[in-house]
Amino acid sequence: MLTTSNQLLWSMIGLLLTMGGTFLEAHITTLPWSWGEQGLHSLSLGVTFQIGGVLLVGCLGGKNAGALSQIAYIVMGLTLLPVFADGGGIGYIKLSQFGYLLGFIPGAWICGLIAFKAKPKLETLAFSCVCGLLSVHLCGISYLVISYILQLKGTETMSLMQAIERYSWFAIPGQLSVVCVVTLIAYILRHLMFY
Repeated sequence: MLTTSNQLLWSMIGLLLTMGGTFLEAHITTLPWSWGEQGLHSLSLGVTFQIGGVLLVGCLGGKNAGALSQIAYIVMGLTLLPVFADGGGIGYIKLSQFGYLLGFIPGAWICGLIAFKAKPKLETLAFSCVCGLLSVHLCGISYLVISYILQLKGTETMSLMQAIERYSWFAIPGQLSVVCVVTLIAYILRHLMFY
């Protein structure tokens, strides 16, 4: 079990990873056997590494560190620090997609809870990340539904189904690729740190 000081350290690391990942777009390269014909090219996954920071702190720091880091991230963003993708400020609460940011808190907590239930195996860490990712999307979709009922900002440009497709359905494939990377990094680091 992690000590309180380790959990605080991991929550700070998670905060920094989430902030940095917000502005770092995820890419993959073309397959190595096609490099001779086409050369080395990178392809965008259409997502950032933000969700990777959320899940990685859960896998490495546990549920408390994960949730604390995301609470700090949201508080920083709502107090005008430009840590969100489009800046920051209290006005973010009125945006229909704000629920996905709120979902980072239970997502990191659930990921950390499951990641520390058993010995760190690839499948356990992958399952914890997928559960964390799904909880982020469940919170986001719930907030979308509420925002469409209350007609918050951002709901006037597209239908509810279009918003769900844009913020969840189209993002999940790229985010699952990020989950694979997070799982591998968490597996290696958990074994190197002996916990």
